[in-house]
Order: sequence, then structure tokens, then C-alpha cells
Amino acid sequence: MEQKTLDVQGMTCGHCKMSVEGALNELDGVSAAEVNLKSGKVDVTFDESKVNVETLKEAVEDQGYDVSA
Repeated sequence: MEQKTLDVQGMTCGHCKMSVEGALNELDGVSAAEVNLKSGKVDVTFDESKVNVETLKEAVEDQGYDVSA
């Protein structure tokens, strides 16, 4: 399992948190996704043989948020 922290811009509320966590948890290979609204960071635990960081970023961006790291 790989762990990555994404820096996500624009998350401000519980709905944002649910959208981002939901999008990431729907991906095959993601075992955990946790949003920290105060820091704007998302901790993701995933299986790198099933999903890569670019796919994680795309899933977040598809929800309308920008990922800078």
C-alpha cells in the first residue's frame, strides 16, 4: 500500500469533504481517503498496482477542485 497526501484547493465545507472522499473511495485500489478541511490536504491510501497518483488527481479535479501536489 502506498500513501500520498494531495494538496487540494477550494474545499471549504462538509459537502466538499464528502465529494472528494466519495470520488476517491470509488476508485478501484483506494482503501482510504481522508480530507482535512483546515489544511486543505487529503490523505489517500491506495494500491499502486491498481491506481496511480494521476488518476487520484483526476478524480478530485473532476469534482471541481484543483490539485497542486
